[in-house]
Amino acid sequence: KHLHHKAQEFDIGVYFEANGHGTAIVSNSSYNLLQKTSQNTSISDHQSEACDLLLSVIDLINQTVGDAISDMLLVEMILAAQDWDVEQWNKAYTDLPNRQLKVKVKDRSVIQTTDAERKASSPVGLQSAIDESVAKYTHGRSFVRPSGTEDIVRVYAEADTQSAADKLANEVAVLVYKMAGGIGEKPKLH
Repeated sequence: KHLHHKAQEFDIGVYFEANGHGTAIVSNSSYNLLQKTSQNTSISDHQSEACDLLLSVIDLINQTVGDAISDMLLVEMILAAQDWDVEQWNKAYTDLPNRQLKVKVKDRSVIQTTDAERKASSPVGLQSAIDESVAKYTHGRSFVRPSGTEDIVRVYAEADTQSAADKLANEVAVLVYKMAGGIGEKPKLH
């Protein structure tokens, strides 16, 4: 719920959520500068082409709502500019196995986060404990965040194998339970 407002703080702000929402936002000052620069005859051909390309991107995207059709067309534009096909694009990213868990807590506000909800700033010591667990796993990554509607903490973990992602998520869930006032059935280490 905060991504759109955060993106507006930048000259060019890009955000996409896992649920498909998102867009790119260009400030008026950046847009005006690009227009002015593209008309400047003293810049190189390469710089002029870059300005024109960015202006085309801005014309293509829907800055208001970020609809899927304009996003798809933007992807097509980028793939054409890179001379990539869909198979090459697909190979550029490998989705790691992951696990998401929920931990019931007495008060979700005990968990505070920073860095776009990727780092726990409270309770003190939780993030360093998560970091220690993550360090044991190849391609490990984990973060926690409080639910916006109920007294639970969501745990996300990923690693190179599904088994490792499951173990890491469980370790972090145990940490949250111990350090953030877990209630109900305690997560068990496997």
